[in-house]
Amino acid sequence: MARVATLNERVARLQDSLDEPLLVTNPTNVFYLSGFRSSNAALFVEQDRVRLLTDFRYREAAASVDGVELVETPRSLLTGISKNVDGRIAFEAATMTYANWRTLTDAGLELVPTTGVVEKLRAVKSEGELTKIRAACAITDAVYAAMAEEPFVGRTERELAWKMELLFREQGADALAFDLIVGSGPTGARPHGRPSDLTVAPNTTVVIDAGCFVEGYTSDCTRTFATGDLPDDLARAYEVCAQAQRDALAAVRSGARGSDVDAVSRTPIEAAGWGDRYGHGLGHGVGLLVHEAPTLRPESEDVLEPGNVVTVEPGIYLEGEGGVRIEDLVVVTEDGCEILTGFTKELVTVS
Repeated sequence: MARVATLNERVARLQDSLDEPLLVTNPTNVFYLSGFRSSNAALFVEQDRVRLLTDFRYREAAASVDGVELVETPRSLLTGISKNVDGRIAFEAATMTYANWRTLTDAGLELVPTTGVVEKLRAVKSEGELTKIRAACAITDAVYAAMAEEPFVGRTERELAWKMELLFREQGADALAFDLIVGSGPTGARPHGRPSDLTVAPNTTVVIDAGCFVEGYTSDCTRTFATGDLPDDLARAYEVCAQAQRDALAAVRSGARGSDVDAVSRTPIEAAGWGDRYGHGLGHGVGLLVHEAPTLRPESEDVLEPGNVVTVEPGIYLEGEGGVRIEDLVVVTEDGCEILTGFTKELVTVS
């Protein structure tokens, strides 16, 4: 059947992949497909028809969305769906709760679970999406450059995190992509350590993981700073981690398996005797969310393709002493990758 002429390319790609109509309830996926952002909306995508279901509060905004039929529902979105949709339909199993599933099946719908259908489309970024991600990365680079001029020693991790948040706002970020990670000394030995009232000491590492939103798309970057001469173990850990990251970056390309790229990053760390101090995956996709497909980790079954945007972030965490993580955001190309985060990865010493 012919599609509605005004449907966007994303919806058309989705329709080509469907075996049966799909009920899209993940808010991020609804936004990706329609540009409509709401806490109470769903898309029902058929081969020749797309319906946007939402309640009175969002009616005016939804009416401006091209290529969809607006269906106004009661505040209970599930009630509206059950009255306007029938037959055999696919649904997003990762989003729908059991209670909602029961509501729809009790209304007579035959529900077919699907996973990752829209997420697979989101994993390959368009040039427009890459432009927004590059803008977020440029702001992030500027913030790291400004932070490198700040005094660290004697200030608390919370103070440094607050200063960095202010810098993101001053540089034009729409919002932080996630809660900032600032970990000094023993806090930095926790991969997702949260800023505390610990005062930053001299002669240790400070791990900072940060990113921001620009027009709905995120950046993600980690750099590790030194607050003076480092103990031998931490200095060596930085060198080994940097080598692991260089090796992994060289392995990123179209056709590479996420698990294989992850394995490349582990070789120098394991050779140095710190394999058990690198307990997380190498990376993850970034886009509308800071964690999305594809993944780079031991159990990943993903195969990279051009337009994927992923982090490359090996780490070494020495309990009670300090941590090192170096993370870049890259876009996958046919024969390698383009690094989007540009702040130096040479070890920067701060006062």
